[in-house]
Amino acid sequence: MDILALRGLLRPFIGDLKDSCTNTVLPGFCMQLGLPTPDEGGDKRGRLYSAFDKLPDEAVPSFAHGLIYQRRLPAQFRNQVQDLLWADAIAIEIPKRTRRELARALQQLDLFRHWENFSQLLRDVFIIPEPLQEIFSLRSEGILEYIHRHFCRNPEDADIEALFEKLGVFDLSDRRFGLFLEGLTTADVQIDFEAQLAIVSIMNPVLLGCGAELRQTGEDGGYPVFGLVSHRSARGRPKNLIFASWSKPDIRLRDAVNNDIEIASNPDDVLVFDRPLGPDGLCWSDLQLWWAETTGENDADCAKKGLYRRLLSCLPESSPPQRRLFEYFFKGFRAAIPGLPALLPEVWLHWDPKTVSQRGAQALLTHRMDFLMLLPAGGRVVLEVDGIQHYANADGRADPRQYARLVHGDRELKLAGYEVYRFAGVELLAPDAPTKVKAFFDALFKRYGVSWGETLP
Repeated sequence: MDILALRGLLRPFIGDLKDSCTNTVLPGFCMQLGLPTPDEGGDKRGRLYSAFDKLPDEAVPSFAHGLIYQRRLPAQFRNQVQDLLWADAIAIEIPKRTRRELARALQQLDLFRHWENFSQLLRDVFIIPEPLQEIFSLRSEGILEYIHRHFCRNPEDADIEALFEKLGVFDLSDRRFGLFLEGLTTADVQIDFEAQLAIVSIMNPVLLGCGAELRQTGEDGGYPVFGLVSHRSARGRPKNLIFASWSKPDIRLRDAVNNDIEIASNPDDVLVFDRPLGPDGLCWSDLQLWWAETTGENDADCAKKGLYRRLLSCLPESSPPQRRLFEYFFKGFRAAIPGLPALLPEVWLHWDPKTVSQRGAQALLTHRMDFLMLLPAGGRVVLEVDGIQHYANADGRADPRQYARLVHGDRELKLAGYEVYRFAGVELLAPDAPTKVKAFFDALFKRYGVSWGETLP
């Protein structure tokens, strides 16, 4: 992402917000915007500039997202900002033909169950021009008035394909079109749970033709949240993340109907994250908030440090390369960490009360992952650090059977929708390891459309 361009685009807009407050309340106004405290003295524009200039490079993308969420940006300017934010994102391609098929499929539904919320969705995605009120005594009709007249007051005139033409839906960028589809499925627009399921069940058969689908990625107020994901990503939603364990935990189902688990062994030996995830996956900020609430730590900085120490402590002393990968990740991104996907260590994928020797040929391999990241749009990435035990026997000799088990486990993970990346332990002990680790995560986040803001030279 071009942080310099994003700063240059936002700075004049920030200065123009001078008329939104007085000098007295300016510090509080900056806090609402997500800006640092402005300098004392000077005019309001200059103080706003001072606050914006204090914003670290890595915080600029999240600040821009905040402005969009607060609906502070004019539509055309908002789209310019979003285009910069999405510059490195890998969007799911939805061809024009599929978009037309979607329009025809949606014809059978009532999309306008709540006009105010639907019209707000249109304003959030499209550039809706204001209608000219009077031209030579003739009143003009804007796009929203047109939609309300033909779809709300006279629903028998409704034509979704014509509406898509009028809105320019067929020519939207893939990322903005995905935003529109996700907005159509929200509880605000569809009003109730059954209507949400109905519209998703109508669109998914069409979307599957181009390798995409709308999948539940979280919950909001008791209603499902759907995200547009690749059909090849992992199925289902994480329900219990069992990680950071020092040994195999003793797990039992407390309520098999609700899939509620209980750690029968020392519960401090393992962490269980059981909160719903949003479409952006699991970020460090989400994990830190959970940790603070779980431990009762009110000081955010102490909670952040406590979580880091707890996660680092579960990494085996016998595997220095695994610990270094974890440490280099934090050193490479520093202040940008809260907005990045969490790097979860020692994650249990399969859990079986029986041992491999007891289970025999039906035993599940790759039961524990060195690291797992839950990324936007359902992406799941496994990171493995390979020592000599991954390809050699106890005597240190190459063992084809050991290697065969390794690659078999990788195949199973990939077929289940996980991407697997392996580091050789020896490369993480080399002098250039920090640079290699940082370059890898830079490329990984770019591949998955994670915006973090590359530090300017």
